[in-house]
Amino acid sequence: MDSNQLSSPAGGFTSTRFILVEPSHPGNVGAAARALKTMGFSRLVLVAPRVADVKNEPEAIAMASGADDVLAGAQVVDTLAEALVGVRWSVALTARTREYGPPHMPPRAVAQRAHEFVRHGDIALVFGNERTGLSNADVERCSALAHIPANPAYSSLNLAQAVQVLAYELRIAFQDAAPAPSVAATAQQSASSDEIEGMYAHLEEALVALDFLDPANPKKLMSRVRRLFARSGLEHEEVNILRGIAKHILLRTNKD
Repeated sequence: MDSNQLSSPAGGFTSTRFILVEPSHPGNVGAAARALKTMGFSRLVLVAPRVADVKNEPEAIAMASGADDVLAGAQVVDTLAEALVGVRWSVALTARTREYGPPHMPPRAVAQRAHEFVRHGDIALVFGNERTGLSNADVERCSALAHIPANPAYSSLNLAQAVQVLAYELRIAFQDAAPAPSVAATAQQSASSDEIEGMYAHLEEALVALDFLDPANPKKLMSRVRRLFARSGLEHEEVNILRGIAKHILLRTNKD
C-alpha cells in the first residue's frame, strides 16, 4: 500500500464497490479489473454477467493483465438490489438523458461527494451493459446520476474506460482534505440503499391502499416520488418516519 492510499479516508479504497450490470464482453470485465487495481481499488461486483463463468474466461484474464486478484475476487450476484445491499450512497453512470431519476452530478462532483460517505459505510458506482446501458429501474435505485462529459462529436466510451475515469477521480478525491464536520455528519446519518428501497415498497403499498396509486395505471407516480426523495438525501430517522406513516395508513385502511 502506497503513502497516498494510507492518507485516504478510512476504508475509502475498500469501501467503494464498482458494479457492472449485465456486462457482455469478458474482455471488458478483465480490463475493468485492471482499471480498478491501477487506482488502488479492488471491489468489483458483476450483476448477471452474460457469460456465466466470466471470471475464468481467457479473454478476461488476459485483459486483467496483472489484476488477476481483482478479477478472481469479483462478486457475482443476480440483481442490482443484491449488489447494493448495505450501500449508503450510489451513483448510476449513464450517457443517456433521463426524464426521471436521481440528481445529476459531473464525475468530479461525484468523487467529492463520495469522499464524504466512505467514512461511514460503503458507496457504489454502477455501470450498465455495453450496448443498452442501465435501465430506468436500475437508475432509480441509485442516489445520484453521472455522465462523463466526453467529446460530443465522438462520445462513445468503452466500459472499462468509463470505470478508469471514475476510479481516477475517486483516487484524487480520497487524497484531499477531510470534509467539513457538518457535511460528514449528514453522510453518517444517511439511510442505506436497502433501507430506502424497503421504504419505497412500503409507501407504494400504502398509496395503493388509499386508492391514490392505481397499480393498473401507475403512470410515473413512484418515479416522481423517488426523484423527490433522491433530491433530499434521506436519513435513517426520515426513512423510519415515512415507514411509520405508511404503516398507519395501512392499519387505518384495513379497518375501513
